[in-house]
Amino acid sequence: MKKFALFVFNGDHMCFIHVLLNALDMKSKGHEAKIILEGSSVKLVPELVKPENPLHGLWKKNLEAGIVEGVCKACSGKLGTLDAAKEQGLTLLDDMAGHPGMSSYRDKGFEIITF
Repeated sequence: MKKFALFVFNGDHMCFIHVLLNALDMKSKGHEAKIILEGSSVKLVPELVKPENPLHGLWKKNLEAGIVEGVCKACSGKLGTLDAAKEQGLTLLDDMAGHPGMSSYRDKGFEIITF
């Protein structure tokens, strides 16, 4: 089994759909995948829970599969989505000066993929 940490900095829907699809695909093939929302991707958090959002179903599947690791605390605070992340019960990641550090994932054997 391989381990992948998918760091998503891009808040574009067309990019994020591929993150969601790839994470589910990796898990279905027996790999461990973790999605970490960073940078402008945290702006998607309040939108993804809306049933009318085209990404809602995939977001829900990733949450249910335990693939969503969490969101950057600093970025979500700066971009105004911290409360939405808390409301959804998402883990706030802040081990590197308020941001999720990649080194801790490398130390645990994860391959880092950035979007």
